[in-house]
Amino acid sequence: MAASRKRDKLPIKMLNDRILVDLNPEGERRSSGGILIPATAELKKRLVWGEVVATGPSVRTMEPGDQVLFSPEDRYEVEVRGDDYIILRERDIHAVAAERLEESGTGLYL
Repeated sequence: MAASRKRDKLPIKMLNDRILVDLNPEGERRSSGGILIPATAELKKRLVWGEVVATGPSVRTMEPGDQVLFSPEDRYEVEVRGDDYIILRERDIHAVAAERLEESGTGLYL
């Protein structure tokens, strides 16, 4: 029991090209026209947004705090200190949204 408490307090470092993502709360959504879409509506093959919490040393295109677009089918779920996160590879990310991208002038506006 004491070993598990000690393990819960250890710092965590992501390895290689792995990204720790906090999934935006899944629930009711609104369409761009203002229509309420209930959480029970099933939308197959829909990409979802999440926030990057941590990145491995080989990740080049995103930083903690960035919003990323990915397929929910390409994920591994993990619980860290009581919170649920997703682990992805950098290649599984379809788009990145961050204010810092405006400075480069090469990003798209979603």
